[in-house]
Amino acid sequence: MPSSRVLPRPSAQRYEQVSIEELGTPLLDVTFVVVDLETTGGSPKDSAITEIGAVKVRGGEVLGEFQTLVDPGCEIPPYISVLTGITSMMVATAPRIGTVLPAFLEFARGAVLVAHNAPFDLGFLKAACAQNGVTWPPAASVDTAVLARRLLSRDEVPNCKLATLAPYFSATTSPTHRALDDAKATVDVLHGLFERLGPLGITTLEELTGLTRQVDPERLRKRHLADGVPRGPGVYLFRGPRDEPLYVGTSNDLRSRVRSYFSSGEQRSRITEMVALAQRVDAISCAHDLEAAVRELRLIARHKPRYNRRSRYPERALWLRLTDEPFPRLSVVRRVRPGAGVFLGPFPDRRAADAAMAAVHESLPLRQCTSRIPVRAPSGAACALAGMGRCGAPCTGAQSVDEYASIAAVFRAAVHQDARDLVAPLLARVDRLAAEERYEDAAVLRDRVAVLVRAVRRRQRLESLAAVLELVIARPDGSGGWHLSVVREGRLVAAGTAPVGTSVRGRLPGLLATAETLPGPDDEHATSVDETELVLRWMEKPGTRLVELTGTLACPAPGTGPFTRFLDRVESGRSGRDPFADGRSLGTRTRPERVSAGAGVRPGAPIASPA
Repeated sequence: MPSSRVLPRPSAQRYEQVSIEELGTPLLDVTFVVVDLETTGGSPKDSAITEIGAVKVRGGEVLGEFQTLVDPGCEIPPYISVLTGITSMMVATAPRIGTVLPAFLEFARGAVLVAHNAPFDLGFLKAACAQNGVTWPPAASVDTAVLARRLLSRDEVPNCKLATLAPYFSATTSPTHRALDDAKATVDVLHGLFERLGPLGITTLEELTGLTRQVDPERLRKRHLADGVPRGPGVYLFRGPRDEPLYVGTSNDLRSRVRSYFSSGEQRSRITEMVALAQRVDAISCAHDLEAAVRELRLIARHKPRYNRRSRYPERALWLRLTDEPFPRLSVVRRVRPGAGVFLGPFPDRRAADAAMAAVHESLPLRQCTSRIPVRAPSGAACALAGMGRCGAPCTGAQSVDEYASIAAVFRAAVHQDARDLVAPLLARVDRLAAEERYEDAAVLRDRVAVLVRAVRRRQRLESLAAVLELVIARPDGSGGWHLSVVREGRLVAAGTAPVGTSVRGRLPGLLATAETLPGPDDEHATSVDETELVLRWMEKPGTRLVELTGTLACPAPGTGPFTRFLDRVESGRSGRDPFADGRSLGTRTRPERVSAGAGVRPGAPIASPA
């Protein structure tokens, strides 16, 4: 008789009511203080607050406003006054920030701080608190720029700037670079973004703050690609379905960097697309950061991965060439050929090359026609430039070879050693145009001269290193040892280390014996311009030591030294044109990542990082 057994009765399923804390704080009950600042510049290290504007809202209702000008304790730069409309006269009688802070912090007490580009506004407020001995209170924060990027697509808005989002959400107040107006516009943007949260099931503050930390499940499933990646400096390659290189990068900690691609910290749209295609990650360990950077550069130039933007096409670099003929002229070329003339560059694009050429033609009456002029019995007709005094008309015989050569010699001297005769007349013309109040013309010429001087400086620096037959340099590794590099004619040919307790000299024979042999003919450059610049920057870091040198390492004098202050003024003016610009990559995406309500938020977890 078959045996039988009694099966236990299934236990009744238990249901538990979650606590109020686990449900989270409904957005309807959260008090938000939307804040915006105006400042004298872009960094709290050297700039100060000139105006604070804030709006307190809860449940779609405005509870209060806060606005005050602030005396920054310094003159407001003119370009800031043009941008914001706030002058030094307006803030002369305003309170200092130490007086304003307690009132603002009381206004915002217990609220969640909101700002468009929160790192900028909250960074200035934190710095002001630190300078005045005021404790910054712990508070949650929301960045509407980041939230917009998470919720909007490129079909809706091209970017997440406040000036773009305000009209898209039909804000009642337009951004004007005044604190209260911009805060009011940000309130409307915030409410417009909140309307996008309902269909996603996001109704609590905890879910809102967790939204920007969510990771697409498809990306999470690829975290295993980082399992075999080692630690330490090196290069990594993401490979696609056909084993093709998709993206090449470098890091001082390969494993941590590769793992970051599968987290919420990586927000670049093209990288999101790349990770979705990736099937494998290859890693190449390197001796130090310079070797890693050089290998990255070479791999990008060789494979041209579709998701790398920089350095993919070094062969497309442009050069300004003074031709090798009796009556030389300037032309834009893509290749440097030894013995084919004098070359200046490289330039990143045609616009920069044309600007440098225009500056040279402004300074020197070089011919601009393209035909070759015979030395004997030239019989051409003079062009309009000759009539304007901008060409000596060698095509008509009005200018001899020797007379023309003296003009071309100014350009040759500028490229190789002394740029004063080429650049000084241009700067004098800039000053003359400014004195005549032709400011736009002066600015155009100034920018052209800056492009020219930078190109000359870059060329001279590159040539100084490319002329050195062999160079051994060492840098401290931070733990008592040394990073070693062997450079020949500007190309990194060997890299190694000398750990603490070992001799640098003792490591050199093995390093030199395994160094790469220079490729190509002796009269051509041994490597790319970008690689030589990497080596130069590594050499110029503090703590670098020269171990061995074969040849001469020297820069020409005076070079572009007399124009250093001019370049500094141009650069400072450029950086000050939009000091409040958000430098983060916050462009919208064609297809935003999948969003789910409350994903990644644990009950009882902190609602946000302290602002």
